[in-house]
Amino acid sequence: MLSLLCMHNFLAIYYACIINFYIFDGMDKQKSVDHQLRATWQAVAKMYNEQAVNHDSTMSTAFVLLNIDKEEGTPSTALGPLMGMEPTSLSRILKNMEDKGAISREKNPEDGRSVIIKLTNYGKEMRKISKGHVIQFNETVINNVSKQDLAGFFKITEVINKLIADKEIYKEISKKAV
Repeated sequence: MLSLLCMHNFLAIYYACIINFYIFDGMDKQKSVDHQLRATWQAVAKMYNEQAVNHDSTMSTAFVLLNIDKEEGTPSTALGPLMGMEPTSLSRILKNMEDKGAISREKNPEDGRSVIIKLTNYGKEMRKISKGHVIQFNETVINNVSKQDLAGFFKITEVINKLIADKEIYKEISKKAV
């Protein structure tokens, strides 16, 4: 099932593909991989934000809610890397969530320098709503594409992520891109 984490990988791919289309003389941006990823991710993010606003929230807040262990909580130091989010952005979101009563911070018994982010009852309710929206999106997509097409989609995103992680994309800089 496609998760918000996978969606976040789309955003990472977007930032990895900042090169302007004008560099690619004659390339139809509608047929370029990065354009399709970016356009799709922007549509998905807009859709999730439209739902989140109905609950006085944002997609980013929902993403954080879904990454906090609902029973044990999650160390604050683990959240950023888990979500691929910058500490400054995460701090702002956590402060907002705390102000709204969705989370609480408790001292980490294993590491006195950090805190455990725990969901309040309100936070657990908001997490349940967020999870419902993610499940509904995924079920709708799954019900509208063939198993073969879905497997192909996951294979393609896996290859793209591997090429990026292995730094294969710009191993040799093409003179065309310079």
